Amino acid sequence: MTARDCPRSADAMCVSCNACAHEPCQTAPSQTEEQAARGEAQAAVLFTSKRTRYNCRNMSGFDENPFVDAVDVHPFQGTHTGTTIPISAASSQPAVLQASAVEPTPQATAAAAQANLLRQQEELEKKAAELDRKEQELQNRPGGHITKENNWPPLPKFSPIKPCFYQDFNEDIPEEYQKICKRMYYLWMFHSITLFLNFLACLAYFTADPNAGVDFGLSILWFILFTPVSFVCWYRPVYKAFRSDSSFSFFFFFFVFFFQVSVYIIQCVGIPKWGNSGWISSITMIRSNMAVAVVMIVVAGCFTVNAVLAIILLKMVHSKYRRTGANFTKAQQEFSSGVLSNQTFQSAAASATSSAAQGAFQGH
Repeated sequence: MTARDCPRSADAMCVSCNACAHEPCQTAPSQTEEQAARGEAQAAVLFTSKRTRYNCRNMSGFDENPFVDAVDVHPFQGTHTGTTIPISAASSQPAVLQASAVEPTPQATAAAAQANLLRQQEELEKKAAELDRKEQELQNRPGGHITKENNWPPLPKFSPIKPCFYQDFNEDIPEEYQKICKRMYYLWMFHSITLFLNFLACLAYFTADPNAGVDFGLSILWFILFTPVSFVCWYRPVYKAFRSDSSFSFFFFFFVFFFQVSVYIIQCVGIPKWGNSGWISSITMIRSNMAVAVVMIVVAGCFTVNAVLAIILLKMVHSKYRRTGANFTKAQQEFSSGVLSNQTFQSAAASATSSAAQGAFQGH
């Protein structure tokens, strides 16, 4: 068979021809060889690209997270997304453990209870030391008793009039009663100031109305009389009651202070011709003299405040009294023991008994 009779055409891309005796054709490579060569080139390019990315990833540790896969793979998809997750996309905050409520252990509870007991023991030891010191001072004094020098009212040393009472809240009054006792003292001071202002208001009332001379005179009497009497009759009894837990002093205070509250109410009402610059007198003065009426209204307000504070403090003292355990039986016993131990009463009773006995003998 000649080349002319060959079934393959001259432009056929074959490597060899077994059907004829011709030499292998020196034509262009076949399609299969071309695809193989192209695949090898793409594989080389892909290998080079992967190797370059691997080297860059190893050298740039600050840009990517080494613990995150380079390729984002969705578990429910068959293909890769081909996207990388840089380290900057993750949270840069440090991991922080959330604090949880931890219940105290039995050891911690026992330690806290022991510390509380130690603190209470220290307070008791301080109080015991203070009592020992006072007892030692009492024993060191001549006669075995403490002589307290009167310090109220606080008068200068050159004054011929000396203080009449001794008053020391921190030393005489227990700590739980000091607050209420001081409030009673402040009430008495406000009561005295109000009586002085009432005297000035009645003086102004008398200057504006000559017929108000009775009010002016009674205001002087109330200021001179009620100021010391209120101190002796209801403030000192409540001071003694809290100092010595005296049931008799409590009952005496309640009896007198009830009348004091009634007097406050009458004074704030301001009945004419009673010597009080209350609401009735001050309101009737508005048409005559506004300036005097304003002064009288201020005093009426002071009397009202006195009445309100007196009622509040009376309730507070009564609540303290119920906690002390005082009662009427103890008050009777204290009164009986106090009267029988009084030397003046004893001497008076002895003289009365002797006089009665002498009269009886003379009669026979």
